[in-house]
Amino acid sequence: MKALVLTDVKHMEVKDVPEPTVKPNEVKIETKYAGVCGTDHALYNGLPGSADAVPPIVLGHENSGVAVEVGSEVTNVKVGDRVTVDPNIYCGQCFYCHTGRPELCENLSAVGVTRDGGLEQYFTAPATNVYQIPDNVSFKSAAATEPISCAVHGVQLLKLTPYQNALVIGDGFMGQIFAQLLKAYGVHRVDLGGLVDEREKFNHDKFGIDKTYNTKRDKIPAEYDIVIEAVGLPETQEQAIEATRKGAQVLMFGVGKPDAHFSMNTYEVYQKQLTIQGSFINPNAFEDSLALLSSKKLDVESIMSHEFSLDQVENFLAGNVKGVSKAVVKVTD
Repeated sequence: MKALVLTDVKHMEVKDVPEPTVKPNEVKIETKYAGVCGTDHALYNGLPGSADAVPPIVLGHENSGVAVEVGSEVTNVKVGDRVTVDPNIYCGQCFYCHTGRPELCENLSAVGVTRDGGLEQYFTAPATNVYQIPDNVSFKSAAATEPISCAVHGVQLLKLTPYQNALVIGDGFMGQIFAQLLKAYGVHRVDLGGLVDEREKFNHDKFGIDKTYNTKRDKIPAEYDIVIEAVGLPETQEQAIEATRKGAQVLMFGVGKPDAHFSMNTYEVYQKQLTIQGSFINPNAFEDSLALLSSKKLDVESIMSHEFSLDQVENFLAGNVKGVSKAVVKVTD
């Protein structure tokens, strides 16, 4: 079968590799679509994602496909089911798993990070991580379930009420997901800050965004109860703090560089009684994510900008394709 293998830092090859064998508790999946995200950029460049990827490895932690074989112990999936996979595998034995915070698992592994993922014709996953796709959700949309679930986890960490004013900083794919989620969760006003002026009318008409800011040019007023930072740069992280009013909550979702820092006024954090919340991966959020897709509260295909084949992925990860807000890979027909 064909697989796109990360063979070394900044080097990938499309190879013929043997099909994986299925363990008793696993499902073998024919990949239809696999998403490519910032984590894949990091892994390609030798940086950590949710865990370290050690070449040779097949990336692809965002995926959808069809179950083609199930292990002898599997009861939740049958051959022919349309499925998607939560990539994160928790040990269930460490301190964090035992205290209800599996996303902080000390022994975290992941499909498409520490074991082969969806950038190949067939891959396997533990049955406990496999979810059936609703009939009215396409394979292409379902490939975005994992990034949606990360955003859902972030939203679930906040205390949301309808009266709040919310600001999302970042007008890329994840920022647009968050804007839709906040509306779906009942927040009455959602504004968006970003860099692409051309998206302003689209975001207003498609997602009901009330006001947009250019984060390089505009001064954002300090009037928000909820601020979600979905960029990961020190300057936008500082903007997120500065855009708050008293009692606000700030979700730091954007992934910064491991050695990056940002500054904030500590008296302002005290005086405003701010809550600054981190968010890591996606525990127990796949069912909600699939329900949001099925109910049409989320539209992801309209904000997927590029569709690649396996042999085009490295060119994208190497930074040679511009203007990409979200890329998916069509692996098989």
